[in-house]
Amino acid sequence: MPSEPIKIAILAMGGEGGGVLADWIVDLGEANGYFAQTTSVPGVAQRTGATIYYVELFPGADAPQARVPVLAQAPLPGDVDIVLASELMEAGRAVQRGFVTRDRTTLVTSTHRVYSIAEKSAMGDGRVDSEALLQQASRAAKSFVSFNMEQMAERTGSVISAVLFGALSGTGVLPFNRAQFQATIERGGVGVKPSLQAFEAGYTRARMTQDEAQEPQVAAPRPEASQPRHPVVAGLADRAWGLPSGVVQIAVEGVRRLIDYQDPDYARLYLDRLETQAAAPGGGDVALLRETARYLALWMSYEDTIRVADLKTRGSRFERVRTEVRSKADQVLAIEEYMHPRIEEICETLPAGLGRWLAKPHRTHRLVARFTQQGRTIKTSSLSGFLLLYGLSRWRRWRRVTLRYSQENARIDAWLQRLRTLAVMDPALALEAAHCQRLVKGYSDTHARGLKNYETLMAVVDRHSRYLAPTTLRELRDAALADEHGHQLRECLQRHALSFQG
Repeated sequence: MPSEPIKIAILAMGGEGGGVLADWIVDLGEANGYFAQTTSVPGVAQRTGATIYYVELFPGADAPQARVPVLAQAPLPGDVDIVLASELMEAGRAVQRGFVTRDRTTLVTSTHRVYSIAEKSAMGDGRVDSEALLQQASRAAKSFVSFNMEQMAERTGSVISAVLFGALSGTGVLPFNRAQFQATIERGGVGVKPSLQAFEAGYTRARMTQDEAQEPQVAAPRPEASQPRHPVVAGLADRAWGLPSGVVQIAVEGVRRLIDYQDPDYARLYLDRLETQAAAPGGGDVALLRETARYLALWMSYEDTIRVADLKTRGSRFERVRTEVRSKADQVLAIEEYMHPRIEEICETLPAGLGRWLAKPHRTHRLVARFTQQGRTIKTSSLSGFLLLYGLSRWRRWRRVTLRYSQENARIDAWLQRLRTLAVMDPALALEAAHCQRLVKGYSDTHARGLKNYETLMAVVDRHSRYLAPTTLRELRDAALADEHGHQLRECLQRHALSFQG
């Protein structure tokens, strides 16, 4: 008889059935002659850390005069036989914590991503590379099973825990057969049919993974978009195809994005600006033009109150929320939005002249500012709340007269002119300056802080462009992205002895 228990760690987030999965494994063991124990250590909060469920199974519970073993209450690095992760980042965290070892651990994980708070709040692209996570997990484990369990759970109308349970059975690492696993689900008596369907799908996929080489990609590439049928849109797409080959794909996506954001005329302005950049001296640098096309499309689709209202009242958003919470068609779904517009956002949404007047300190300014000190909750699933935001989203037709539009266009034109100037002097420096647009994002306080850091960097570029190295500008940009309040940026400026004030 083995002298060591089977040690299983389960890493799952709220709502994914991690506790149910742990209970299934305990019931599976106890029903088949094993001592079983489960404990759990909850994460700090949703998506800052998953709950870790720990299960130990020890044989001999059905033996005459069996002695109850002393089982551990938490997993230890280098001492775990099986790790089950409901999401790819959690598999990476298990590897990082030392739970996964090359000589003993079977790692089973879903490949979908639920982005962490740190990834979402990063000033730049803070996402961890899923491909790198997969490769790291595969190298660390003795046996590795991975596939998109979230999609499989949705198709079967169940949750990830049932798919994980099936995948665990499919690996064959536990001393129980398939029928014993299925009997465990049936004994639970709740959601048996969809759980068994999800179990079967997970079992089959895990067996395929055992028999075939694991493909490294997380998801299949998106199919090519269909050719636009509207003659105006098709004409704009044809213009985008006239740009250098390395720029075309991004330019076409930029056209689609800006038509969705505003209208075809706005997409036409986007192409006008790109063609001006391409025709200017130094505009033949494909890398620079490609990144200019990328960041220009992002900047021209800046997030203002009109855009936020538009996105929150789209039918696709209501469907997405209903899908995420797994709401059935006959269930009532209430969606509440927390809105806290500052007086600056109100001024920017007004016509430019009126917005500038309201932004000045006077009695009306103070009165409006007083009403913006407290946020408010708007129920977009109600008629009144929906109509309020929908009416604001329809202001898009007059976006070009707003103060925000005037401000952003002035900034965009200055940025493009700066890139044209730098492209003649040093294309590599111009490319780094193009990447600085990453700092300008979001709305409200997030936008204000990013814009301040961006303007600081552009002042440095304007003042020191003749001897500023591209690597130095990249270092400054990374410092600004690492700290939205600008502390690291100021330290980096001091380190390089760079001033930005006249």
